[in-house]
Amino acid sequence: MAPGGNIYEAAESRPAFADKDMASISVDMRGSPFRKSASSAGGLHRARSNSEVHELLECPVCMNLMYPPIHQCPNGHTLCTDCKAKVHNCCPTCRNDLGNIRCLALEKVAESLELPCRYQNLGCHDIFPYYSKLRHEQNCGFRPYSCPYAGSECDVTGDIPFLVMHLKDDHKVDMHDGCTFNHRYVKSNPQEVENATWMLTVFNCYGRQFCLHFEAFQLGATPVYMAFLRFMGDDNEAKKFSYTLEVGNNGRKLTWQGIPRSIRDSHKRVRDSQDGLIIPRNLALFFSTGSGSERQQELKLKVAGRIWKEQ
Repeated sequence: MAPGGNIYEAAESRPAFADKDMASISVDMRGSPFRKSASSAGGLHRARSNSEVHELLECPVCMNLMYPPIHQCPNGHTLCTDCKAKVHNCCPTCRNDLGNIRCLALEKVAESLELPCRYQNLGCHDIFPYYSKLRHEQNCGFRPYSCPYAGSECDVTGDIPFLVMHLKDDHKVDMHDGCTFNHRYVKSNPQEVENATWMLTVFNCYGRQFCLHFEAFQLGATPVYMAFLRFMGDDNEAKKFSYTLEVGNNGRKLTWQGIPRSIRDSHKRVRDSQDGLIIPRNLALFFSTGSGSERQQELKLKVAGRIWKEQ
């Protein structure tokens, strides 16, 4: 058993481009804002040109930047591939049929652009070629985190301090200080193991936050309980920590040691990878406190744990 720590009780809650007819646009680059300036004021001119082209590359429907294939109507109004399907092939600007016209000129011009990351205001100050920007943003270390609460579908995103307050104020999550703990989980009628998620618990340890998850589900034909830890931060930081979880009674115990997973990995992904302490139901009933008849009526499991920082 992990030494020290407090006992907390948690109640259960339910909780490639396609080949199409293409048409290109002939563009006279002389005098165009797309043309690179060779004058001494070239930097300012390029900045202004980037801004103007950036506006041209915004889809008028979703306001996101457009990537190939960029579509246009016969009058030259453009929109992205996703929105083309949503507007049922009708130009949202002039209401003409869109057809299958590609704006090759705008796609080509985009290749010359360099743009800041969309998470610039969150701390990323790098500049990227237009067609590399999207790929970077999908893995940018400054992108917001998703809410780690697993008891309901929550689409809130933000940085770690914001999410900690969100979990506390909006999800009423228990917050505890310390790197060791004893946590008790209670479930009525343990003979029936349907998908069930217990209230998330957050531990503040080494000045960082860790999310303890515990739930019941069917693993194939076997009913199981599972406990695992997630780190509120990126994967490279999570790997600096290790943790143990153990459950036991009657002179026996089952122990798991691992590395907490980043909350960049969804709760479902971690659970489906079985990266945690898995307790089959028959073993959980053996570890449950209380007499034999009481165990059949109510499961009571005490999960002890410890978090430490690797040197």
